[in-house]
Amino acid sequence: MEYIDLRSDTVTKPTPEMREAMAKAAVGDDVYGDDPTVNKLQEMAAGMLGKEDALFVPSGTMGNLLALLVHCQRGDEVIVGNKAHIYLNEVGGMSALGGIHPCPIQNQADGTLALDDILASIQTEDVHHTITRLICLENTQNVCGGVPLTPEYTRQVGELARKNNLSLHIDGARIFNAAVAQNVSVRELVDPADSVMFCLSKGLASPVGSMLVGTKKFIARARHLRKMLGGGMRQVGVLAAAGIISLEKMIERLDDDHARARKLSDGLKQVRGLVLDAGSPSTNMVYFNLSDDVRLSENQIVEMMNERGVLVDWSGVRRFRLVTHCWIDDQAVKRAVSALKEVLAH
Repeated sequence: MEYIDLRSDTVTKPTPEMREAMAKAAVGDDVYGDDPTVNKLQEMAAGMLGKEDALFVPSGTMGNLLALLVHCQRGDEVIVGNKAHIYLNEVGGMSALGGIHPCPIQNQADGTLALDDILASIQTEDVHHTITRLICLENTQNVCGGVPLTPEYTRQVGELARKNNLSLHIDGARIFNAAVAQNVSVRELVDPADSVMFCLSKGLASPVGSMLVGTKKFIARARHLRKMLGGGMRQVGVLAAAGIISLEKMIERLDDDHARARKLSDGLKQVRGLVLDAGSPSTNMVYFNLSDDVRLSENQIVEMMNERGVLVDWSGVRRFRLVTHCWIDDQAVKRAVSALKEVLAH
């Protein structure tokens, strides 16, 4: 059976063009800085985001952790959303490995952190307090429905950070989804940030890898810490080659994923037993809850959908997230809606 996989955009497989580029990639020892394909990818990433330098890392989680470790010392505090990936889904790395204290504040429905909440969370000069060093934003904000943060809002947070001698890091795992959805340049979206991480996998379809961008001084320190964390890679141009194709060929087509998410949402609105989040999907994520009259459990629904060739995953108690990506076409959307309608008829 050919499965339709809506669990995440992390399930994307490299395109044939990527596989060919990977096979032919010029390589060298990247710990020495000798891999020409990695160097080209890093130059491209820095240029596209308007930053001085970039670093290729194995994962977004490592990229975010490196940013935290560069910006903060042990015992410092980071202001972060209570629904942020950094806070919820990165194994507590900031505290376990960095000795960094998170200050979680409420994510608003639109994914933002209220400016007044940020201001109120900045620690005062007191011997009893931690020292606030950093604000972290997530764009797109996954748990809030894959919503994009606007350039205007990000600029406001950047100004607040500068006025209070703080740094701003953006977890931009899906920053290109945010840019395409708003028809703005990614450079404009990240201009106020001191550092940004973005993923080459997910919607950009590389098999592995993320980029961390910032100043030359910031990236030099991040490179040093990457080695400490075991991320010093050797002839890794075979992976960076796919990342180059991601940046050259896979960004503009993200709009197709967003359009299919809207089609998926429209179809699911006709399925009895589902309560979709208000509003159309902003990017490539569709969230919904089960209504009270649905007697099936989350795991039963996952199992029954699997039997029908559609892979889904629950994201909370009676809550699901479906994610479109480059391997989901219009026919896959129709099949998924039909399968869920059949399952919930039980």
